[in-house]
Amino acid sequence: MGISEKIHDYLRDKGDVKIRDVHVGLRYTAVLLEDGRAGVAFTFSEGITREWPSLEELHPLGGKCASDVLALVCSGNKIEAAVGLATANALANIPEAGLLPGDALEYLDVSSDDRVGMVGYFAPVFPRLRNLTPHIMVFEQDRGRVEGCYSEEDAYRFLPQCQVAMITSTSILNHTIDKLLDCACSCREVALMGPTTPLLPQVFDQTPVTLLSGIIVSSPGQILRIVSEGGGIRLFKDYVTKVNLVLEKKRPF
Repeated sequence: MGISEKIHDYLRDKGDVKIRDVHVGLRYTAVLLEDGRAGVAFTFSEGITREWPSLEELHPLGGKCASDVLALVCSGNKIEAAVGLATANALANIPEAGLLPGDALEYLDVSSDDRVGMVGYFAPVFPRLRNLTPHIMVFEQDRGRVEGCYSEEDAYRFLPQCQVAMITSTSILNHTIDKLLDCACSCREVALMGPTTPLLPQVFDQTPVTLLSGIIVSSPGQILRIVSEGGGIRLFKDYVTKVNLVLEKKRPF
Protein backbone atom coordinates (compact mmCIF):
# COMPACT_ATOMS: atom_id res chain seq x y z
CA MET A 1 0.00 0.00 0.00
CA GLY A 2 1.38 3.40 -1.01
CA ILE A 3 1.59 6.57 1.09
CA SER A 4 -1.51 8.13 -0.49
CA GLU A 5 -3.59 5.05 0.30
CA LYS A 6 -2.24 4.98 3.85
CA ILE A 7 -3.24 8.63 4.37
CA HIS A 8 -6.74 7.87 3.16
CA ASP A 9 -7.11 4.69 5.20
CA TYR A 10 -5.87 6.30 8.42
CA LEU A 11 -8.11 9.39 8.20
CA ARG A 12 -11.28 8.13 6.54
CA ASP A 13 -12.96 7.28 9.86
CA LYS A 14 -11.98 10.71 11.24
CA GLY A 15 -13.56 12.66 8.40
CA ASP A 16 -17.20 12.88 9.47
CA VAL A 17 -17.02 16.71 9.46
CA LYS A 18 -18.24 18.51 6.33
CA ILE A 19 -16.31 20.72 3.92
CA ARG A 20 -17.17 24.41 4.16
CA ASP A 21 -15.01 25.79 1.35
CA VAL A 22 -12.35 24.79 -1.19
CA HIS A 23 -10.01 27.24 -2.95
CA VAL A 24 -7.76 26.01 -5.77
CA GLY A 25 -5.14 28.70 -6.33
CA LEU A 26 -2.24 29.04 -8.74
CA ARG A 27 0.30 28.02 -6.07
CA TYR A 28 -1.66 26.29 -3.32
CA THR A 29 -4.98 24.64 -2.68
CA ALA A 30 -6.81 25.24 0.61
CA VAL A 31 -9.66 23.36 2.26
CA LEU A 32 -11.74 24.75 5.13
CA LEU A 33 -13.82 22.40 7.29
CA GLU A 34 -17.11 23.28 8.97
CA ASP A 35 -15.43 23.11 12.39
CA GLY A 36 -12.91 25.82 11.40
CA ARG A 37 -9.88 23.64 10.71
CA ALA A 38 -8.02 24.27 7.47
CA GLY A 39 -5.25 22.65 5.48
CA VAL A 40 -3.24 23.41 2.36
CA ALA A 41 -1.43 21.50 -0.36
CA PHE A 42 0.69 22.57 -3.31
CA THR A 43 -1.04 23.18 -6.65
CA PHE A 44 0.72 21.84 -9.73
CA SER A 45 -0.42 24.88 -11.72
CA GLU A 46 0.45 23.37 -15.12
CA GLY A 47 -2.33 20.88 -14.45
CA ILE A 48 -5.10 23.42 -13.82
CA THR A 49 -6.33 23.89 -17.39
CA ARG A 50 -5.59 20.31 -18.41
CA GLU A 51 -7.00 18.54 -15.37
CA TRP A 52 -9.65 20.96 -14.09
CA PRO A 53 -12.61 19.43 -16.02
CA SER A 54 -12.35 16.28 -13.89
CA LEU A 55 -12.74 18.33 -10.70
CA GLU A 56 -15.78 20.14 -12.12
CA GLU A 57 -17.67 16.86 -12.05
CA LEU A 58 -17.36 16.84 -8.25
CA HIS A 59 -19.00 20.23 -7.68
CA PRO A 60 -20.17 21.46 -5.31
CA LEU A 61 -17.40 20.40 -2.91
CA GLY A 62 -18.78 22.58 -0.14
CA GLY A 63 -21.16 20.54 1.98
CA LYS A 64 -19.59 17.21 1.11
CA CYS A 65 -18.32 14.98 3.90
CA ALA A 66 -14.56 15.34 4.39
CA SER A 67 -14.11 11.56 4.19
CA ASP A 68 -15.52 11.59 0.65
CA VAL A 69 -13.27 14.43 -0.51
CA LEU A 70 -10.31 12.84 1.28
CA ALA A 71 -10.47 9.93 -1.19
CA LEU A 72 -9.15 12.30 -3.88
CA VAL A 73 -5.66 12.04 -2.34
CA CYS A 74 -5.27 8.78 -4.27
CA SER A 75 -6.25 10.34 -7.61
CA GLY A 76 -3.88 10.37 -10.54
CA ASN A 77 -5.21 13.85 -11.33
CA LYS A 78 -2.85 16.26 -9.52
CA ILE A 79 -5.54 18.90 -8.94
CA GLU A 80 -7.86 16.35 -7.37
CA ALA A 81 -4.97 14.97 -5.32
CA ALA A 82 -4.22 18.48 -4.01
CA VAL A 83 -7.82 18.87 -2.83
CA GLY A 84 -7.64 15.45 -1.17
CA LEU A 85 -4.33 16.15 0.57
CA ALA A 86 -5.40 19.63 1.70
CA THR A 87 -8.43 17.92 3.25
CA ALA A 88 -6.13 15.40 4.95
CA ASN A 89 -4.00 18.24 6.31
CA ALA A 90 -7.07 20.05 7.62
CA LEU A 91 -7.98 16.90 9.54
CA ALA A 92 -4.48 15.97 10.71
CA ASN A 93 -2.40 19.12 11.17
CA ILE A 94 -3.64 20.37 14.52
CA PRO A 95 -1.81 21.53 17.69
CA GLU A 96 -0.89 18.54 19.84
CA ALA A 97 1.82 17.26 22.15
CA GLY A 98 5.10 16.30 20.55
CA LEU A 99 5.16 19.01 17.89
CA LEU A 100 8.31 21.12 17.87
CA PRO A 101 8.32 24.73 16.61
CA GLY A 102 10.70 26.16 14.05
CA ASP A 103 12.52 24.98 10.94
CA ALA A 104 13.48 21.45 9.98
CA LEU A 105 17.23 22.11 10.18
CA GLU A 106 16.93 22.61 13.93
CA TYR A 107 16.03 18.94 14.29
CA LEU A 108 18.11 17.26 11.59
CA ASP A 109 21.51 15.76 12.32
CA VAL A 110 23.71 17.04 9.48
CA SER A 111 27.51 16.90 9.69
CA SER A 112 30.11 18.49 7.43
CA ASP A 113 30.91 15.11 5.85
CA ASP A 114 27.31 14.28 5.01
CA ARG A 115 25.99 14.25 1.48
CA VAL A 116 22.51 15.74 1.42
CA GLY A 117 19.98 14.98 -1.31
CA MET A 118 17.40 17.76 -1.58
CA VAL A 119 14.41 16.65 -3.63
CA GLY A 120 12.74 19.94 -4.51
CA TYR A 121 14.63 23.20 -3.99
CA PHE A 122 13.97 24.68 -0.55
CA ALA A 123 15.26 28.21 -1.16
CA PRO A 124 15.08 29.48 2.47
CA VAL A 125 16.82 26.37 3.78
CA PHE A 126 19.60 26.07 1.21
CA PRO A 127 21.97 28.84 2.45
CA ARG A 128 21.82 27.58 6.04
CA LEU A 129 22.32 24.01 4.90
CA ARG A 130 25.40 25.18 2.99
CA ASN A 131 26.88 26.28 6.33
CA LEU A 132 26.55 22.73 7.61
CA THR A 133 27.89 20.79 4.63
CA PRO A 134 29.17 21.61 1.14
CA HIS A 135 27.96 18.27 -0.20
CA ILE A 136 24.44 19.08 -1.42
CA MET A 137 22.69 17.64 -4.45
CA VAL A 138 19.47 19.39 -5.49
CA PHE A 139 16.97 17.46 -7.60
CA GLU A 140 14.41 19.76 -9.15
CA GLN A 141 11.75 19.60 -11.86
CA ASP A 142 12.34 23.28 -12.69
CA ARG A 143 16.09 23.10 -13.22
CA GLY A 144 16.34 26.84 -13.80
CA ARG A 145 15.62 27.53 -10.12
CA VAL A 146 19.16 26.78 -8.94
CA GLU A 147 22.48 26.46 -10.72
CA GLY A 148 23.94 22.98 -10.97
CA CYS A 149 20.82 21.10 -9.94
CA TYR A 150 19.98 17.60 -11.13
CA SER A 151 16.85 16.25 -12.75
CA GLU A 152 14.07 14.52 -10.83
CA GLU A 153 15.08 11.21 -12.35
CA ASP A 154 18.64 11.59 -11.01
CA ALA A 155 17.24 11.46 -7.47
CA TYR A 156 16.50 7.76 -7.84
CA ARG A 157 20.13 7.13 -8.77
CA PHE A 158 21.88 9.34 -6.20
CA LEU A 159 19.70 9.25 -3.07
CA PRO A 160 21.11 5.83 -2.06
CA GLN A 161 24.54 7.53 -1.87
CA CYS A 162 23.31 10.23 0.53
CA GLN A 163 23.31 10.25 4.33
CA VAL A 164 20.52 12.84 4.58
CA ALA A 165 17.47 13.25 2.34
CA MET A 166 15.17 16.28 2.36
CA ILE A 167 12.09 15.48 0.27
CA THR A 168 9.30 17.82 -0.74
CA SER A 169 5.84 16.62 0.26
CA THR A 170 4.57 17.57 -3.18
CA SER A 171 5.93 14.14 -4.12
CA ILE A 172 2.76 12.75 -2.51
CA LEU A 173 0.67 14.61 -5.08
CA ASN A 174 2.47 13.25 -8.14
CA HIS A 175 2.85 9.83 -6.48
CA THR A 176 6.65 9.74 -6.64
CA ILE A 177 6.92 9.57 -2.84
CA ASP A 178 6.98 5.79 -2.58
CA LYS A 179 9.88 5.32 -4.99
CA LEU A 180 11.80 8.21 -3.42
CA LEU A 181 11.47 6.69 0.06
CA ASP A 182 12.61 3.34 -1.26
CA CYS A 183 15.73 5.03 -2.67
CA ALA A 184 16.33 6.87 0.64
CA CYS A 185 16.05 3.77 2.82
CA SER A 186 19.78 3.77 3.64
CA CYS A 187 19.84 7.45 4.65
CA ARG A 188 20.42 8.23 8.33
CA GLU A 189 17.98 11.17 8.21
CA VAL A 190 14.97 11.54 5.93
CA ALA A 191 12.84 14.68 6.26
CA LEU A 192 9.51 15.17 4.53
CA MET A 193 9.11 18.95 4.21
CA GLY A 194 6.86 21.81 3.19
CA PRO A 195 3.32 23.13 3.78
CA THR A 196 1.92 20.06 1.99
CA THR A 197 3.27 17.70 4.69
CA PRO A 198 0.65 15.64 6.56
CA LEU A 199 1.65 15.34 10.23
CA LEU A 200 0.75 11.66 10.44
CA PRO A 201 3.52 9.59 12.05
CA GLN A 202 1.38 6.44 11.76
CA VAL A 203 1.44 6.71 7.96
CA PHE A 204 5.24 6.84 7.86
CA ASP A 205 5.89 4.22 10.52
CA GLN A 206 7.26 1.62 8.10
CA THR A 207 9.32 4.08 6.06
CA PRO A 208 12.76 5.70 6.49
CA VAL A 209 11.21 9.10 7.34
CA THR A 210 12.73 10.50 10.55
CA LEU A 211 11.18 13.99 10.49
CA LEU A 212 7.88 15.47 9.35
CA SER A 213 8.13 19.24 8.87
CA GLY A 214 4.93 21.08 8.00
CA ILE A 215 2.50 23.77 9.09
CA ILE A 216 -0.63 24.29 11.14
CA VAL A 217 -3.03 26.91 9.78
CA SER A 218 -3.79 29.40 12.56
CA SER A 219 -5.82 31.94 10.53
CA PRO A 220 -7.92 30.01 8.00
CA GLY A 221 -9.68 33.06 6.53
CA GLN A 222 -6.40 34.77 5.70
CA ILE A 223 -4.92 31.62 4.18
CA LEU A 224 -7.93 31.07 1.93
CA ARG A 225 -7.71 34.69 0.79
CA ILE A 226 -3.99 34.38 -0.01
CA VAL A 227 -4.54 31.12 -1.89
CA SER A 228 -7.37 32.65 -3.93
CA GLU A 229 -5.13 35.59 -4.84
CA GLY A 230 -2.36 33.30 -6.11
CA GLY A 231 -0.08 33.77 -3.10
CA GLY A 232 2.33 31.24 -1.69
CA ILE A 233 4.35 30.31 1.36
CA ARG A 234 6.05 33.71 1.77
CA LEU A 235 2.65 35.25 2.43
CA PHE A 236 1.57 32.43 4.74
CA LYS A 237 4.10 33.17 7.48
CA ASP A 238 1.91 35.35 9.72
CA TYR A 239 -1.04 32.98 9.51
CA VAL A 240 0.53 29.55 10.04
CA THR A 241 2.80 27.89 12.58
CA LYS A 242 5.80 25.90 11.36
CA VAL A 243 6.05 22.62 13.26
CA ASN A 244 8.14 19.47 13.25
CA LEU A 245 7.55 15.94 14.40
CA VAL A 246 10.55 13.70 15.09
CA LEU A 247 9.85 10.05 14.34
CA GLU A 248 11.54 7.17 16.10
CA LYS A 249 12.77 4.55 13.66
CA LYS A 250 13.27 0.86 14.14
CA ARG A 251 15.32 -0.55 11.26
CA PRO A 252 14.91 -2.47 9.04
CA PHE A 253 11.70 -1.09 7.54
